[in-house]
Amino acid sequence: MTRIAALLRGVNVGGNKKIAMADFRTVLSDLGYEDVRTLLQSGNAVFTAKDKPAKAEKRIEKALADLGLTTRCLARTADEIQAVIDAHPLVDLADNGSRMLVVFLSEDLDPALADEVVALAPDHIRIGSRVVYQWCPDGILQAPELVPLVAKRTKIAATARNWNTVVKIGAAL
Repeated sequence: MTRIAALLRGVNVGGNKKIAMADFRTVLSDLGYEDVRTLLQSGNAVFTAKDKPAKAEKRIEKALADLGLTTRCLARTADEIQAVIDAHPLVDLADNGSRMLVVFLSEDLDPALADEVVALAPDHIRIGSRVVYQWCPDGILQAPELVPLVAKRTKIAATARNWNTVVKIGAAL
């Protein structure tokens, strides 16, 4: 059994793709996952499963689609989330967790796109393993939007969480 974090893309943001977290917990429990807990209202959950993260992603996406909610799910093990936290390359610069983003990716960016992403804000963006770290000193709304760029240019699924949320997910795992 493995502890897994599920991160839904774009739910409960701006009135789009709404799902109550109680309903999300029910979906996960109905899939046979145990110790299910949701965090915040933005489609974050942690649970225990026999499934590997890739299988959990597909099962969750299908279960949600059966309820009429089409969205991507990215799943990471507790160790993978901890590795993201431990590898934070902008820790000396980012002094406000609500302005520090972690963009989770379904796969690594190809080198050319990774270079293009970093070039958007060379002092504030770093690429990791299936993740992009982005410091937004002037606020998230003023920073380059990485998730739409990745979605437009690739078939890679991406979803962002601020640093405070990533740390809460890590603690819940």
